[in-house]
Amino acid sequence: MLRTALRNVLAHKARLLMTVLAVMLGVAFVAGTLVFTNTISDAYQKSSQKGFQGVDVAISPDKKDDDSANPGDAPRLSQQVLDKAAKVPGAASAYGVVNGYSALADKKGDLLGGGFSNRGGNYYPGADGKDPRYTMTEGRAPKAPGEIALDSKTAERGKYKAGDSIRVSVDGPVRTEKIVGVFTTDDGNVAAGGSLALYDTVTAQKLFAKPGQFDEIDVKAAAGTSQATLKSALDKVLPEQAKATTGKKLADDQAKAIEDGMSSMQTAMLVFAGIALFVGIFIIVNTFSMLVAQRTKELALMRAVGATRRQVTRSVLMEATFVGAVAAVVGLAAGVGIGALLRSVLNSTGASVPDGPLVVAPNTVLISVLVGVVVTVLSAWLPGRRAAKIPPIAAMNSVHAAPTTRGLVVRNTIGSLFAAAGIALVVSGTGMSGSDGQGPMAFGAAVLVIGVFILTPLLSRPLIAAASPVLKIFGMPGKLARQNAVRNPRRTAATASALMVGLTLITGMTVIAGSMQKGINNMAADGLKSDYVVSMGGDGVRPLSPEVSKTLAKVDQVTAISPLRSSPARVAGDTETLMGVDPKAIKELVNVDFTEGSFGALGGTKVLVDDKIADANHWKVGSAFPVTYEDGSKGRLTVGGVYEGNQMVNGVMLDSATVTPHMTTVADFQVMLKTKGGATQDTQDLLKKTLGDNPAIKVQNKQDLSDEIAKAFTLMLNMLYGLLGMAVIVAVLGVINTLAMSVFERSKEIGMLRAIGLDRAGIKRMVRLESLVISLFGGVLGIGLGVFFGWAAGELIAAELPTYELVLPWARMGLFLLMAALVGVIAALWPARRASKLNMLMAIKAE
Repeated sequence: MLRTALRNVLAHKARLLMTVLAVMLGVAFVAGTLVFTNTISDAYQKSSQKGFQGVDVAISPDKKDDDSANPGDAPRLSQQVLDKAAKVPGAASAYGVVNGYSALADKKGDLLGGGFSNRGGNYYPGADGKDPRYTMTEGRAPKAPGEIALDSKTAERGKYKAGDSIRVSVDGPVRTEKIVGVFTTDDGNVAAGGSLALYDTVTAQKLFAKPGQFDEIDVKAAAGTSQATLKSALDKVLPEQAKATTGKKLADDQAKAIEDGMSSMQTAMLVFAGIALFVGIFIIVNTFSMLVAQRTKELALMRAVGATRRQVTRSVLMEATFVGAVAAVVGLAAGVGIGALLRSVLNSTGASVPDGPLVVAPNTVLISVLVGVVVTVLSAWLPGRRAAKIPPIAAMNSVHAAPTTRGLVVRNTIGSLFAAAGIALVVSGTGMSGSDGQGPMAFGAAVLVIGVFILTPLLSRPLIAAASPVLKIFGMPGKLARQNAVRNPRRTAATASALMVGLTLITGMTVIAGSMQKGINNMAADGLKSDYVVSMGGDGVRPLSPEVSKTLAKVDQVTAISPLRSSPARVAGDTETLMGVDPKAIKELVNVDFTEGSFGALGGTKVLVDDKIADANHWKVGSAFPVTYEDGSKGRLTVGGVYEGNQMVNGVMLDSATVTPHMTTVADFQVMLKTKGGATQDTQDLLKKTLGDNPAIKVQNKQDLSDEIAKAFTLMLNMLYGLLGMAVIVAVLGVINTLAMSVFERSKEIGMLRAIGLDRAGIKRMVRLESLVISLFGGVLGIGLGVFFGWAAGELIAAELPTYELVLPWARMGLFLLMAALVGVIAALWPARRASKLNMLMAIKAE
């Protein structure tokens, strides 16, 4: 039986090629994902370990989260702590670390580093005048205000060298600094595409901390002193709000954080690899079903001469094992190439990855081989079992065991139950809260897809029949194409289902993304009256100097302006954020509905609170409550109004004049303003010019805000399109495979058609139209399911984003249907050409 199985594989090389390709693509995606994520993770871990080589123990602030601590406590480390740490037995040296945000402009005025991670820090020279963290390759270290040093990668990107001047922004206003040196560093942020600017310690403390204070103190152990011993010695002299951590633990924690971060990416990519493999299952089942059907007499003869049912099934599974093993090995090799390609693509986007070797871990090899073999064998088991059940006499007499009426009724009943259960679970999930509804909805979606797959043979007849009027235009080839498409509904269903899965996901994602974009636009339109919002670059929540709002207030076109100040506080026993605003201007800049009171009540100790906070504390207009400010001082505030919070405006709103005296560092996080004539490009350009064309400051209108929020979704959607494209490619292979083997099965029939007058062009047209009908059938099912899933997921999103609005992308759905048709046309090229070239006499007499 083993020899027979191997001989059959070698005898049907061309027929099994598509199956090998389908499995190979899925395995390649799995292997590529594992190679890529392992490589990136390994590179970052090694880079971070280098960064901790000079740190044996790190001392950091340890904020106490209890009622006795001030809400705004952000403890830093003093010079006294540094001096004590340097004198601890076993300490060779200690240096203070200060860091913060520092945006750099290139020579064109654009932001260097793209906002990925624009950091500033201090150069802390030791006894030898050098900072062991940084190696100067050009010039010298900064020693006075107005001097900075750049990391070599940033200097290269900006085409800067020692002696050049550069525009810098730390909190808004533009500063012009002189570059006195260029250095190399193992800092992970720099390796990932960020920028690092170094200042002398005194200047860095003024910019990022407070004079004489540090964010961290790094201690180097003397020879013969272990990290644990040094840590124990430091623990004895450290103040209560400081803690010591060994360099090894820091490196391990960083490695774990990197691994966890890569794990989420790896999981997401493996999901799409699984989808490609799931689609490939349809092809494998189809292939082995047709191969078994073509060998019915051969298998019957084997049964007649003594082979058991189990041996027949086993021979089919042996073939599948061989095919799966070949596909797995080829897929693994292709996966290594995909991993290398993905790393190159990542580097080309500007997010440079630290240098390191390509990592092909043993588990990658094992998983790839297991996936390829197991998927193929499991997919071939059902056709093999079905073949073994055919009675030898019936098979030898070419009596094909067509599905019985009872079998079809059972299949349709099971499919209907699955589909109904899936719909019920999905719909029930829409009525739950976001997190609670995700599980039932995901499970229901999987059950519904299985149900539709089981019902696809039943659905194929009416849907393909609906195409009859169009197919009649093509005459006899069109009629034959329709009959061929419904002749074997199970095969048609399996072929169409492969395409259906890919289009379901693509359509669903597109519906969600379009609806999210609409919801975000509605959110900006409903929540804001202001024409522009000004903030720092990067994540948009970095502190903005009060000088920015003062500068903008002097512009003639500005009619209303309010800086927004954020200050942590303890309100009625809970930690809340107080939002300081200009009480006279805010009503012109934000759009909220009041359930009680109005903007007129805002001022002094009277505040406005959103309805969620008011409901949680049973507050109404006139309610007074205690507050502990950021600096620890206490007071009482009174509710002057209750408003309906939204995504743009929420929380406790009060007069800036009330909260500012209690802020440890006075800074804004946004400035809202309204201008004459509304938002225009000329006004936006004027505001940017007023701020010195500062690359670190964003001046955004409502559409800019919407586009920035939606940018992440658009990027994710484009990535999903690329990943799901793999499933579509596999589906194309399935259509080609089905048609090619269908042509082989119908050789005699095609020869007869040629003999009675159907020319080669008619044969080609027949095969192409059959492929087109099957592909469009899968496309219609996929788009229909995608819209349903998109609607259901949107109901969950709407619970978190009230402005969410369902948008059906008709143009894109039409494009997806056109894509399905194109898949059918392309997939039919080779089978149609092969069918048209059959020798009619040889085909007619073929057994």
